[in-house]
Amino acid sequence: MKIAMVGTGYVGLVSGTCFAEAGINVTCFDIDEKKIELLNQGYIPIYETGLEKLIKKNTVSGRLKFSVDLANNLQDVQVVFSAVGTPPDEDGSADLSYVLQVAKEVGQNMTDYLVFVTKSTVPIGTAEKVKKVINRELKSRGENIKFDVASNPEFLKEGSAVQDFMKPDRIVIGVESERAKKIMTRLYKPFVLNGHPILFMDVPSAEMTKYAANSMLATKISFMNDIANLCEIVGADISNVRKGIGSDSRIGNKFLYAGTGYGGSCFPKDVKALIKTAEEQKYSLEILKAVENVNERQKSVLYNKLNTYYKGDLKNKNIAVWGLAFKPNTDDMREAPSLVLIRKLINAGAKVTAYDPVAIDEAKRVLGDTITYVKNKSEVLKDADALILVTEWNEFRVPDYKKMLKLMRNKVVFDGRNIYDSAEMKENGFEYFGIGR
Repeated sequence: MKIAMVGTGYVGLVSGTCFAEAGINVTCFDIDEKKIELLNQGYIPIYETGLEKLIKKNTVSGRLKFSVDLANNLQDVQVVFSAVGTPPDEDGSADLSYVLQVAKEVGQNMTDYLVFVTKSTVPIGTAEKVKKVINRELKSRGENIKFDVASNPEFLKEGSAVQDFMKPDRIVIGVESERAKKIMTRLYKPFVLNGHPILFMDVPSAEMTKYAANSMLATKISFMNDIANLCEIVGADISNVRKGIGSDSRIGNKFLYAGTGYGGSCFPKDVKALIKTAEEQKYSLEILKAVENVNERQKSVLYNKLNTYYKGDLKNKNIAVWGLAFKPNTDDMREAPSLVLIRKLINAGAKVTAYDPVAIDEAKRVLGDTITYVKNKSEVLKDADALILVTEWNEFRVPDYKKMLKLMRNKVVFDGRNIYDSAEMKENGFEYFGIGR
């Protein structure tokens, strides 16, 4: 079986590699010639656990290739995945120009029946737009080639994306014909041997499922952050509240951790896009608007705690930051809460020194030389007036209290992920501030 994966970003690169690992012949395409050249040389542009090893293995086997030339490589391709970006426009709606450009190129160059699959997150109704573009191009060529358009949203978690793809909870596919269903069933057969289902449905429902899933998870995060803030006011502990409600099987214990807000490439963009989709239909998603507002407010919670602690005077204070990526096991800095914190600290005249196990290079690209970057978690603590934990990497979970006491000027810790025990911190000589405690 031969497929084309258009777009070598996070979704495309992980998906294409995992398909190749299952024995499928995959060519990943991108318009960025430099990126494709580097991939062919073995350079991996993103950090994702286990991905580099699989890419090297499958390129050596010949099952995984990289190219910029989609037009001349569609022969015998049964499935074309569009995994290009759908960035938000200024009004919050998803920009479909890249998706439609892929559809245009496929329509101009396809030689036989294929299934065009939207893999990246796209608004409801995108499949119809794709279909019109392909039909228009075929008509201009005087061709009457049959094709199908399907929706196959991804549900990958950064940091565990390879595992999520290889052993999915479920696979959602929207199709309009039995022919497309048969091809997609064969394609995904290696990934459902664990007994988890392929959920076939109509295309609009598949498109909506992705947005609804991410919006539900974002809602749980903002709800817990809102409750955490109230806990601080009334004297409750959000950690105990989380255990109390998470033991209810109707609620479950996932995504109930209070923190500094959600970030990354999916939740912020998808919540905005779904709100915009509703507005286009003259409907207002009031809950999601509140989710977005709470999240934006929560990204400032650590700065506000620190600013209050120092009575509004942060000028020339040395602030140590542990963690820059929006979550552990990734170098993704998109919409990261650390960016809001750091920019506020800089504007207040503070000096920021930061460490992250894998996101330093990406942070340098985003923040430039506005802060100091160090190579280990101890170096960042030297003469620090405060330590702020933003990302809960494993190496931060068991700190060396004696070393911290020697290095830090002022022994105060702001824990943005509640990974430390407040009593233990105090016993070891630190002032401690968590979220919702």
